[in-house]
Amino acid sequence: MNTQGYLNSPLNESYEIKVDDVHTLYVEESGNPDGEPVVFLHGGPGGSISEKSRRFFNPKHYRIIAFDQRGTGKSTPFLSLENNTIFYSVEDMEVIRKKLEIDSWYVFGGSYGSTLALVYAMTYPKRVRHLILRGIFLGRQEDIDWLYLNGPKNFYPKEYQEFIEWIDEEDRDRLIEAYYHKMTTGDEQTKKQTMKKWADWESGLVNIFPKFNQDPKIKDSDLSIGLLEAHYFVNHMFWPEDNYILNHADKLQSIPIDIVHGRYDVNCRVHSAYELKNALPHAQLHIIEAGAHSPYEPYMMNELVEIMDQLVQ
Repeated sequence: MNTQGYLNSPLNESYEIKVDDVHTLYVEESGNPDGEPVVFLHGGPGGSISEKSRRFFNPKHYRIIAFDQRGTGKSTPFLSLENNTIFYSVEDMEVIRKKLEIDSWYVFGGSYGSTLALVYAMTYPKRVRHLILRGIFLGRQEDIDWLYLNGPKNFYPKEYQEFIEWIDEEDRDRLIEAYYHKMTTGDEQTKKQTMKKWADWESGLVNIFPKFNQDPKIKDSDLSIGLLEAHYFVNHMFWPEDNYILNHADKLQSIPIDIVHGRYDVNCRVHSAYELKNALPHAQLHIIEAGAHSPYEPYMMNELVEIMDQLVQ
């Protein structure tokens, strides 16, 4: 088993690509410059890339491209909500692909990264060699409500109580909207604390043995996860229709797909992985019995690395 992935995948180069009048994206390349191109899509919205993003890919075989999406990580302006939707990110991927003169690439995304991967593949199917999806998030209202209103609270009632207590009792019937309002109005310190409260709830759930509120320090990643997720979710993911992905899944019939989902993923329901598989019978579904949401735990990492290794054998 390869439970840690490829740990020694040095960064080859990093650079910035201006994608519109507002946003400039931070991009990294690692691995073999002449290898098979793969693009890594981080989650969130509001996550960012790191050295760990490279671990799924054998650096001898893959040209690994990773980037911070709009408003996140080292992309600028940080926390910008202007022109910030999943559809803008789809077009950003095309800007990057064309800039790097890549005809088609493997697309690897987890959590919200799987959402972005699916929408990109629906929009540009000829540019996708293979979809590798982990921790399926279909972005419907029921998926958002599960995470913040009616799902994990049944498993972690004490932590959920701490999460909702940040909001005045009379506003808790519109919890997501109330959180977003508190992130975007008032004094700066309260805004940042609200973003961290949001991020702590979600990030605390990702492991099979959850770890809540480990670090009292407010990090940039707390701010971007909190603000961008709330921004997307209060706006219903900016979808033209709620069940956008499954309603348009027929556009993916020609693309090879692997779906990896942890049995004990409480962030994104395993049910969603089965729904996607039912819509795409040709997809390969891998349920990891000792897995949750994080791709970095042993059995999840092993399965993802094994899939990527097999694709270049």
